[in-house]
Amino acid sequence: MKALTLALNAKVYEHIVPSFKKIDSFLKEWNIGVSDQRELFLTIANILRESRSSPKDSFKFLNKYLATFSVEDVAALSEAKGEAVKAIVEFVKVSDIFQCDLLDLPAVKQLEADGEYTAVYQLLKIFLTQRLDGYTEFQAANSALLETHGINPEDCITKMRLMSLVDLGSDVSKIPYTAIKDALQIDFDEVEFWVVKAMSAKLLNCKLDQMNEVVIVSRSTDRIFGSSQWEHLRTKLATWRANVSNVISTIQLNMAPPDSGAQSVPPSPAIRSN
Repeated sequence: MKALTLALNAKVYEHIVPSFKKIDSFLKEWNIGVSDQRELFLTIANILRESRSSPKDSFKFLNKYLATFSVEDVAALSEAKGEAVKAIVEFVKVSDIFQCDLLDLPAVKQLEADGEYTAVYQLLKIFLTQRLDGYTEFQAANSALLETHGINPEDCITKMRLMSLVDLGSDVSKIPYTAIKDALQIDFDEVEFWVVKAMSAKLLNCKLDQMNEVVIVSRSTDRIFGSSQWEHLRTKLATWRANVSNVISTIQLNMAPPDSGAQSVPPSPAIRSN
């Protein structure tokens, strides 16, 4: 912490930032308590923000900080409200973060019932569980809130279009162009542009069937990865395991036994001479 404080005060971030990649192994070695972990994660998040490093990195450590609070930490939870708001704003503003676990963290969840921050929590909920139409309604009613936190509405619309497309892909394996047009509130001739944009961001694995005007989805990114997503993954892995087991059984049944008892036929003289 002394090294971090010195780096922060002297603005010599380049000497300390590389060590952040080893924080997880450091924590195992140090075996420090929760309060010390909180202080460490929050300081690192602030240093990364000050040094203008990747917003993803500062968000990651801010997320780690918030994850240290549990429902039982009633007295400590209130001190995390400001950082919880910062995390939500960072998630909304950063253009290439499309998934997070903030929604159900106690430090963030408490904002839902807080009169001052209810709308901020609602914004996070829209980004993680709703589509573009939900955001545009929110924007119309909360333009002052967005301005207060320096959130650009047009950037939000771009991000929500991509997240809405991901949400469509999580529901079905074939998405009609018309469904994308309606959900993203775009012209028909823009559909393929947004699909390619989602593929470039690694949010979707899919193919464009231009003849039938459908998008065939093989994978989509989950905006939230909670208990239901783990359960879905468990079911999918069990299915894959069963399929592989069936394939192996079929191969074994169709393999000729090593010694079939058939007498070998000696090659003809012509073949022998060759």
